[in-house]
Amino acid sequence: MSGPRIEIDLRKIRHNTRTIVERLKGRGIGVTAVTKAVCGHPAVAQAMIDGGVAGLAEARLSNVKRLRQAGVTCPITLIRTPMLSQVDDIVQVCEASYNTEIPVIAALAAAAIRQNKVHGVILMAEMGDLREGIMPQHIGRIGQQVVDMPGVALKGIGANFACLSGIAPTATKMQALTALANEVEGRCGPFLQTVSGGNSANLPWAFGSRATGRINDLRIGEAILLGMDPITGVQIGGLFRDSFTLVAEVIETETKTVSPLLGTADHAPAIIRLVPATLETTRIILALGNQDVDVAGLSMPAGSTLIGATSDHLVIGTTDQKLRVGSEMRFQMNYSALMRAMAAPDIQTSLHNNRPRSQENDAHGPKKHLALV
Repeated sequence: MSGPRIEIDLRKIRHNTRTIVERLKGRGIGVTAVTKAVCGHPAVAQAMIDGGVAGLAEARLSNVKRLRQAGVTCPITLIRTPMLSQVDDIVQVCEASYNTEIPVIAALAAAAIRQNKVHGVILMAEMGDLREGIMPQHIGRIGQQVVDMPGVALKGIGANFACLSGIAPTATKMQALTALANEVEGRCGPFLQTVSGGNSANLPWAFGSRATGRINDLRIGEAILLGMDPITGVQIGGLFRDSFTLVAEVIETETKTVSPLLGTADHAPAIIRLVPATLETTRIILALGNQDVDVAGLSMPAGSTLIGATSDHLVIGTTDQKLRVGSEMRFQMNYSALMRAMAAPDIQTSLHNNRPRSQENDAHGPKKHLALV
């Protein structure tokens, strides 16, 4: 099979999803699975659904359409504030959306009336991350405006953490969000079906022993896909970190020495990084580059060191003497690398273990290659 490609182990994604869902169920918290890092890949989304999530969340309308065209029928919520230019399509394919702007909500309401629907609105509160969100002192007033609009229904509130400013979710923050939910209900009337406390960064709090209050939903992507805490980068107990493997092909294997550079263009000073000309170390080039993946987010295989990368070349020093032109090298990725690689047009995806839950082996059972998508 040609490379570069991403090998996706759907069994491990199902396992990670099921493990998180079951652990949070005992805490009264449901899971909305976020598919944006995999560009709304239908097979990955289905693995999450098979793992027991309550619904899916997406940031991009094109990904939602991809899911619907593939036959995914579960509720999908748009988690990025809708663009005014897309409100009609959003109402058509999404049951609800996260919002911060009254003009956008009004446009969604008008679109819903045109389509004879009621679109769910979840208001995003600013709780310190300083990305999207309504200031807490204003959310009750805006909630009342939503309640008064035909075509939309106030379904809940949510918050975001550890994305832009690195503000970690804490028990105090969750208590504040619970209080805000009670305040919005007291002012607006309708019971809030969803109080979404945040994302994968919330799991250390959610898995703890403190009371969860009104928090009944988390939007989980990174922990399901990569099995790790996004703040610390530490593996979450019981989860797989290798559901996704990036595979690249070797296109050159040479040990090179370079004479000191005599002159460089002023606008592009060269930085020469040499691999010592020894029998133990080989300099190899892979058919992969910055245009395909966030190179800084790749975990180097044992015995290998990143030398550098250009748009379409990845240069590595390795002690693996078995590597030849045509050989393949495998990498684990962090969230940033996964997102870019999944969106890269020249990287294929290869699905493994795409079997019904009743036919799955033990979590550590063998892989089975099934399809190329």
